[in-house]
Amino acid sequence: MDVLVINADLGPLHRVSVRHAVRMLVRQVAEIHEARPDRVIGVYPIPTVVRLVRYVVTKWRYSAVPGWSRQGVLVRDGRGCGYCGGHATTVDHVLPRSRGGRNTWTNTIAACEGCNQRKGDRTPAEAGMKLRFEPTTPSWVTLTRR
Repeated sequence: MDVLVINADLGPLHRVSVRHAVRMLVRQVAEIHEARPDRVIGVYPIPTVVRLVRYVVTKWRYSAVPGWSRQGVLVRDGRGCGYCGGHATTVDHVLPRSRGGRNTWTNTIAACEGCNQRKGDRTPAEAGMKLRFEPTTPSWVTLTRR
């Protein structure tokens, strides 16, 4: 279970583990915004949303395009395989890296182990596989929703 971290102005920042959120509460960096009152960890109810005590400047959120990352691709695609819809644990390059494919949002898609191995060093058309959706460049909002 993840905990949403929101800025002092209530804007979403990212998600952290419950353990990390409790450490933030203990250090008094954040306070509980929403919690599950029926369950506790020590003296704290299990948080679902924590709010930072001080505002953190987030210029990176307002850049046009977030930087590419494997984790970002998995989040963008909802951890669903772009070929079969199963649980994705890897990232596949639509145009393989061996053929000049790069680590970009539009050239990578989440894939399960089986589909990634089946496709191998080929394009989806050469492997006889269809993409369920076209990979796109996400916004910061898309990546923080999960």
